[in-house]
Amino acid sequence: MPAYHSSFNEGGSYRNIGNVALLPIKTKIRGPAPPGADPNQEDIVDEAIALFRANCFFRNFEIKGNADRVLIYLLLFIQECLGKLSKNPSLSEGQRTLTTHALQNFAIPGETGFPLNAMYEKPANRADADLLKQYLQQLRQECANRLITKIYDGEHPSKWWMCFSKRKFMNIPNVGTTA
Repeated sequence: MPAYHSSFNEGGSYRNIGNVALLPIKTKIRGPAPPGADPNQEDIVDEAIALFRANCFFRNFEIKGNADRVLIYLLLFIQECLGKLSKNPSLSEGQRTLTTHALQNFAIPGETGFPLNAMYEKPANRADADLLKQYLQQLRQECANRLITKIYDGEHPSKWWMCFSKRKFMNIPNVGTTA
């Protein structure tokens, strides 16, 4: 059975940095991501959260487009977030933990700490690298904000989400976040 791929691979022409697509997201967080056209339509962050539990069982993932690279990045970031919440913190403590984690320093494609350099191209110049870093930062913050509402049912994390905290998507432990 093949892994689930991003629906953003078909259709729209999005700007690419290296081979990472700058996809639109619905967010109030400032950043370089193009705004989502329809607030009721699913964006890449919604798609990553929805596909995480199904895709985390796969050790291989065939990349079918540049949107899949964004999906892989978000799936690995969600995996990191679940690991951070594995001690079952309260809702307010979980929000604080994920917000802090989203703002931590992280590696981008082409840097030594980035675990997927074989699948991602290095940005062409310093301006592109800065833009990619800002875009990934915006994605991380938005994903952390939305993940809290999905994971928590009441004051503690849902066991149906936390049972995936030890799974490793593509056998990769993290997405290059440095503590």
